[in-house]
Amino acid sequence: MAAGKEIRNKIKSVQNTKKITKAMEMVAASKMRRAQERMRAARPYSERIRRLAANLSQANVTDYRHPYLVQRSPLRRVGLILITTDKGLCGGLNTNLLRMALTSMREWETQGVTDIRVCCVGAKGLGFVQRMGGKVVSQLTQIGDTPHLEKLIGPVKVLIDAFQAGELDAVYLAYTRFVNTMKQEPSVEQLLPLSGDRLGTPEGMWDYVYEPDPQVVIDELLLRYVEALIYQAVAENMASEQSARMVAMKAATDNAGNVIKELQLVYNKARQAAITKEISEIVGGAAAIAG
Repeated sequence: MAAGKEIRNKIKSVQNTKKITKAMEMVAASKMRRAQERMRAARPYSERIRRLAANLSQANVTDYRHPYLVQRSPLRRVGLILITTDKGLCGGLNTNLLRMALTSMREWETQGVTDIRVCCVGAKGLGFVQRMGGKVVSQLTQIGDTPHLEKLIGPVKVLIDAFQAGELDAVYLAYTRFVNTMKQEPSVEQLLPLSGDRLGTPEGMWDYVYEPDPQVVIDELLLRYVEALIYQAVAENMASEQSARMVAMKAATDNAGNVIKELQLVYNKARQAAITKEISEIVGGAAAIAG
């Protein structure tokens, strides 16, 4: 019964795969809770510093205008901070983001952009951009399960410094925004210059007393604000990654269970057919002897 043996081996193989995907689902669920807590803990700081930056950007007590707030046109040179995962097995999370990023890059090219520089955070995005022949100016991989700003700011600062030096006209941020456990949205947003949509409308007019002087205070505040945006984007992407991986591994586990049931049914049918054939041969042999 060679066919039956092959089916049994196949069933054992799928059962082993099911054990692996189930374990990965449980690990992802545990990491997902921690990633969501970390992401939600960072949101109040990001919102608070956003409001402060919005108020400060609209204050009329100084003539100083920070380079982060100066709109430049037409766009000719663009930087893109691409935040993806280091590992796969998380459904279409990276695919959806990379597709949106590629669409944005093509749109920029049709608008006259001649230089697109990419900072890749995550191995999946780095591999994609390299295969596409893109211009990678900095990279960061093997981030781990916890984002650290001191590790993130180095590669990202390459594009931020280039913008401040006038080498780039705009810097965009591509990441996956966490909505809920079942839904994650890819997003490509303008990081620099800081737009009105990003800052929001200030709540009334504020008067400030700058110490030691307006330029020092504004420079430091907007730098911290940009750092907060980047950290929040990485935290959102990590929460999205673990949620997507948990859902993908649960689907894989369920599919493995369905495959096992189908293989067991096929095995039972094959075994029954073999038994029926043997009985028929015995009956036929007995009838021949009796005859």
